[in-house]
Amino acid sequence: MPRDAGRFRDALSPTALDRVARLTRPDWSRSTTGRRVAAAVLAAVALLLAVRGDPDDDRVEVVTAARDLAPGTLLGDEDLHVTALPAAVVPAGVVHSPGDVVGRTLAGPARSGEPLTDVRVLGSRLADAAAGPDARIVPLRIDDTEVAGLLRAGDVVDILTVDAEGSGAPRVLASNATVVLAAARDTGRTAGEPAVLVALPQVSATEVAAATMTGAITVTLH
Repeated sequence: MPRDAGRFRDALSPTALDRVARLTRPDWSRSTTGRRVAAAVLAAVALLLAVRGDPDDDRVEVVTAARDLAPGTLLGDEDLHVTALPAAVVPAGVVHSPGDVVGRTLAGPARSGEPLTDVRVLGSRLADAAAGPDARIVPLRIDDTEVAGLLRAGDVVDILTVDAEGSGAPRVLASNATVVLAAARDTGRTAGEPAVLVALPQVSATEVAAATMTGAITVTLH
């Protein structure tokens, strides 16, 4: 029997295996159009992966709080941790090296894992953010510790004084001072009365600093 006749007979009488193969292989995969569609899909996937790149390339190492930190904490190595975060969520002014903030004072509370920025520690950046260019940070010695204990970072206050003998009317030394630190000195600091620091324009800051050495100081809250 001719060889072609045998092939024709096999086509007319397919085996069970031939039938399964036809069912599991769709017709489009045997067509030129189907192969082109599959190639286009694979090319699109490859392009997407190339554009996205390696996810690790889009991460930035930043300094975060190693634990919950209280305002007024004098930052040490044990308080800090370096974490790799997606670049898209890294805030402006973030600290990249622990050495940049070790020994600095934390101006407000920080949660464990929170990225630390340049305005979260006491310094010129914080003063500028709170009271504008050329601002200064001034410590207040508030006689009434209960009043000092009510203050929180971000509060706006007026600063008043009276003379050392307590005679005469109170005098307003400065208005619209911004509290940048109000915390008990209980974390890496000397124990004692609450620490209160305010940000003021340079001229007002000088007058307030001088008055704290000679007279009683108090504040009124806005």
